[in-house]
Amino acid sequence: MGKRNTTPQSHGPAGEDIEGLQKIVIVGNPNVGKSLLFNRLTGIYVTVSNYPGTTVTVDKGRCKINGRDFGVIDLPGMYSLIPITEEERVAKLMLLEERPKTVLHVIDAKNLERMLPLTLQLIEAGLPVILVINMMDEAEELGISIDFNDLEGKLGIPVVPIIATAGKGIDQLIGKIDQYVPILDKFQTSYQKGIESSIKEIESFLKNSYPISKRSVSLLLLQEDEDMQRLVKQKEGKDYDQIDGILKKTSRKYGYPLNYIIKIRLQNEVRKITSSSLAAGPLKTAGFKERLSRVMINPITGIPILIAILYLGLYQFVGVLGAGKLVNLIEGTIFGEKINPVITKFVMSNVPYRPIQDLIVGEYGIITLGITYAVAIILPIVGTFFLVFSVIEDSGYLPRLSMLVDRVFKKIGLSGRAVIPMVLGLGCSTMATMVTRTQETKRERVISTLLLALAVPCSAQLGVIFAILAGHPLALFIWFVVVLLNFILIGFLAARILSGEKPSFYMELPPLRLPKISNVLIKTYSRMVWYFKEVFPIFIVVSVLIWISQLTGVLRVITNGLEPVVNLIGLPDETARVFLFGFFRRDYGAAGLYSMQNSLTGMQLTVAAVILTLFVPCIAQFMMMIKERGIKTAVLIFAFVLFFAFGVGFVLNQALVALGLQL
Repeated sequence: MGKRNTTPQSHGPAGEDIEGLQKIVIVGNPNVGKSLLFNRLTGIYVTVSNYPGTTVTVDKGRCKINGRDFGVIDLPGMYSLIPITEEERVAKLMLLEERPKTVLHVIDAKNLERMLPLTLQLIEAGLPVILVINMMDEAEELGISIDFNDLEGKLGIPVVPIIATAGKGIDQLIGKIDQYVPILDKFQTSYQKGIESSIKEIESFLKNSYPISKRSVSLLLLQEDEDMQRLVKQKEGKDYDQIDGILKKTSRKYGYPLNYIIKIRLQNEVRKITSSSLAAGPLKTAGFKERLSRVMINPITGIPILIAILYLGLYQFVGVLGAGKLVNLIEGTIFGEKINPVITKFVMSNVPYRPIQDLIVGEYGIITLGITYAVAIILPIVGTFFLVFSVIEDSGYLPRLSMLVDRVFKKIGLSGRAVIPMVLGLGCSTMATMVTRTQETKRERVISTLLLALAVPCSAQLGVIFAILAGHPLALFIWFVVVLLNFILIGFLAARILSGEKPSFYMELPPLRLPKISNVLIKTYSRMVWYFKEVFPIFIVVSVLIWISQLTGVLRVITNGLEPVVNLIGLPDETARVFLFGFFRRDYGAAGLYSMQNSLTGMQLTVAAVILTLFVPCIAQFMMMIKERGIKTAVLIFAFVLFFAFGVGFVLNQALVALGLQL
C-alpha cells in the first residue's frame, strides 16, 4: 500500500451545498470505518443533514481530486439492499437517487465473507462500485491474508485495501476514484432456475428507465421491497398487475420466503469467491483484547468496569479537573481577577447610561454573566467531557456498554442501542435528543426523550454538581441514588403506559482499540466547535433577555411566583432565580448554583442539585424536542418534568429533615 501524489483537499465549509457535483457515496455496515474514510476524503469530521421526510442524518462534504470537485456522502450503516431499519431504508433510497459517480463499499477485512453479499447486490444493481477493504492491520494480526488480485478478477470491480485510522491506502483509493472506468464483465449471481425465469419475465414488463439495473429491480420486487414496489407501480401503471402475478406465482413455488432463498444464494456465491481469495490464519487462543471484551459485557465484571470509568472519566476528569481546577483557574483567576475587573472599570468610566452599563457588565451583563459563564465555567467542563467521550468512543467500549445494559434497559422500554444518546446526554442533552432519531421504534424514541429531559444531566450540570458536592460525600451519594432511582422508575412506568412496538437489539461489536490521539483530538475539537457555536449565541441572548426582564420587572414577577415554591422545599428565595436560569440553559442554572454554593447548607445544596437535575429541559433542548417528537409530546413531557422535579424535591427535603442527616 504505497503512496501516490494524488490527494484530496477539503473544500468549503462543513454543510456547503454539494448539488450539481459528481457524487462519491460511501456505503457499508456500521463500524467498518466509513466515517473515518469520509473524514480522510473531505478533511472534515461530519457535515450533517436530514434526509427529506425522515429524521435520519446523512453526512455530506466536498473533496477535490486532480482539480475536480466532488460531493462526498457518508450514508447510514446498511447490511443489505432490503432494509430493516429506517437508517437502512434511507441509505438504500439515497444510493438509488444520487446516481453516484463512484460507490465506495467499505468492509471490514476480518469479516470479508459476511459483508461481501452486499457487494454482490451493489454490483448486480449496476452501480460503479469500488470495494474498499479496511482494517487490514487488524486482519494481519489475526493471520488473515487476502488475494486482492484474485478477488478483483472474480468480482470485476476495483479492490483497494486500506487502513483508515493510519491513512494508509487512501492515495491508491483516490487514484482508483480518479481513473475509474466501469467494467462490463462484472460478476453476476446465478439463482435457481425458477427465480432466473421470473427475473426475465419481470424484466420484460419493465418498459421505463430505473436508477439501477432491471435485473436488480426484479430481485428487489421478488424480495417484497416496498419502496421498489411503489416505484414500479408508479412507472409501469397497469402493467404492474402482470408483474404482481409473476411475483405471487414465484412465491408459491418455494417453501421458504424468496428473501431467504436469495440471501442464502448470495452467501454461497461469496464462499465460492473467497475460497481462493481468502486464507484464514491458524486458530489462536483468545488474545488479551478478546478476553477483555468478554469481561466488559459480563455483568459480574462489566459493572465494576463501568463504575470505574464513570469515577475516573466523569467524576475525576470532568468533575474534579474540569469543573474544579480548570473552572477555578479560568473563572476565578483569569476572568474574576483580570479580565472582568478591567472591562468593568472601562465600561463604567466610558458608558454614561446606567442600563447599558448593566447590560454589558451588570449582574446579568453580557460579559460578566453571558461570556463568563460560557467561556469560564461551561467551556472547560464540556471540553473535558467531550475528550473523555471521544476516548471511550474510539476505544470500542460503547457497543460493549450497549450489550452490558441491554437487559436492564429492556425493563424501561429501551434497548442497548439507547445507551448512545444517554451517554451523549451527559455531554449535551440537546445533541442527545437529536440522536434519539436513530432508535428503531417511536415508543423507544419518546421514552428516551423523556428520560433525557428528566434525569440525564448535561456535562456542565454534572461537572458543577460534582464540584459543589465533592466536599459532601453523603450528599453526592444521595443525589446520585435519587436521580438514578427516578430514571429507572419513570422509565419502568413509561414502558408500561406507552403502547407500541418493543425494541429489538443487535449490534456489531468492533474490536477494542487503543484510541489514536489524532482521532480523539479531531472528534473533541469538532464537538467543541459545534457546542460552542450552539451555546455562545444562546448565552448572549439569555443575558439580554434577563437584562430586559430585570429592567421591565418581569424577572421579579417570575421569581416572586417561584419563591413560595422553593420556600416550601426548604430553599431560600435566591434559588428561584437559579431554576429560572436552568430553563434558559441547564448549564446556566448549574453555573448559578455554583456561584451561590457558599450561602447554602449541605441539605439545601443536595435538594437544589436534585431539583436542578430533574428540572425542565433548557430552551434549546425543548426546541429540539418539538422538532423531533412534535409540539404535543414536547409540551406534555415539559409539564410532567416541571411538576415531578419539584415534587421529588419536596419529598426529599421532608425525608432529610425527618432523618436529621447532617450533610
